[in-house]
Amino acid sequence: MENVESQARPQMAVRHRVRHPKLAMVSMLLGAFVGMFSETSLNIALPKLGEAFGMSAATLQWLVTGYMLVIGIIMPLSSIIAKWFSTRKIIIFALVIFILGSIISALAPSFAVLLAGRMIQGIGTGLILPLMFAVAMQIFPPEKLGAVNGTMALVIMFAPAIGPTLTGVILGVASWRWIFWFFLPFLVIALLFAIFELENVGELTKPHVDGLSIVESIIGFSGIVAGASLASRYGWGSWQTLGSLIVGIVVLAAYARRQLHLANPILNLQVLKNKDFTVGTLVVMLDFAIILSAMYLMPQYIQNGVGIAVALTGAIMLPGGIVNAVTSAVAGRMYDNIGAKKPALVGLVIALVGALMLAVASDHAKIGYIIAAHVILMIGAPLAMSPAQTAALNALSGREAGDGSTILNTVQQVIGALATALATSCLELGRHAARGSAQARFTAGAHVGFYFTLALIIIALVVATQLKGRPVGHSIKLDK
Repeated sequence: MENVESQARPQMAVRHRVRHPKLAMVSMLLGAFVGMFSETSLNIALPKLGEAFGMSAATLQWLVTGYMLVIGIIMPLSSIIAKWFSTRKIIIFALVIFILGSIISALAPSFAVLLAGRMIQGIGTGLILPLMFAVAMQIFPPEKLGAVNGTMALVIMFAPAIGPTLTGVILGVASWRWIFWFFLPFLVIALLFAIFELENVGELTKPHVDGLSIVESIIGFSGIVAGASLASRYGWGSWQTLGSLIVGIVVLAAYARRQLHLANPILNLQVLKNKDFTVGTLVVMLDFAIILSAMYLMPQYIQNGVGIAVALTGAIMLPGGIVNAVTSAVAGRMYDNIGAKKPALVGLVIALVGALMLAVASDHAKIGYIIAAHVILMIGAPLAMSPAQTAALNALSGREAGDGSTILNTVQQVIGALATALATSCLELGRHAARGSAQARFTAGAHVGFYFTLALIIIALVVATQLKGRPVGHSIKLDK
């Protein structure tokens, strides 16, 4: 018995000791919160911005698309950046650039300046998100990683949950510019924590930087994100969408091939050979697509299908959003006790029930029914998310954790853009094929959209059967 305990103890060692692990995470948690809030909150402000700048809805959408585009470009590069610059320098730079982008956006005299400010903000988010998970893997012991990942998931999920509601309140009492001023106190507090509490984590190896890989990464990832975004405006068969997607996919394939053959790759794709990491990543990707497709379809169904006012839509979605955030924290702790497979499978079955309820909801559905369906879906989906993510990252060694975190966060952004675009296409397909009143046709379109969400859940269920989460006491790979 003593031998077993003595062998287990080194496995539970912290990979990198810091003075105050929890305080070290505050700057990144606040930065991630503002980043995710910024990604979802601006949708509700687009009509006001259209009035202010006299721009069409399609043009205004670039305030959201442009932000996601920059995140999609920066994230794949974050791993190599972390090998050249210290943790503190990267996070401090990211927060300062986010503050600068917020000020530019708040003071913007024109749409072009506002768009520039938004894209500068995207740089900060693209650096903070992957580094947050990578740092957590280094400074907390393996037996606490489930709870830690749950806390990070709570922060990330809570931001989009309250984003539309809080933005609606701001727009009700003040100018759209106050949305960006609202970010500043959080970012300044985050910056102070980064300066005084964040310590450097990881080894600066300063490997050779392959210029062609960086170019391929930028073109490949931005091509796919832009193509998915253009699909909602021009359609999947348009030359704009197809051209962007084809270029993105071809260049990304060349990028992947090059990374696998380089001695010092920009992103270590060899980690995908680890089955546990790959399976966990696939579940996270699909789960993120489930959540984003549902969050995109829900407000449109509520407003255009059921005919409920915009002001009430945010309130209807708020309970589900809060439940999503809380469940994320609870699910993280479950991993520490029972691993990833059971909570993931149970969560996806629960999500299936919620999605089915939405897929059969009529244009006369009661508010209580809609809230119940949304809450059930938002209990199930995050129940699978945190354990799968922890299982994926825990399958990697310390040096691989940064690359694994970068891959996880990057594919989430790409799959998020694709899921939203496909949900849009399903919505339009169902709406145009249906007959009856405008509300009935829109509800029929929402049904087709929710069928897409159901399909994602079924695929995720199949993949989740292959999860092999590591509860406390299981072998964890550590760098010596």
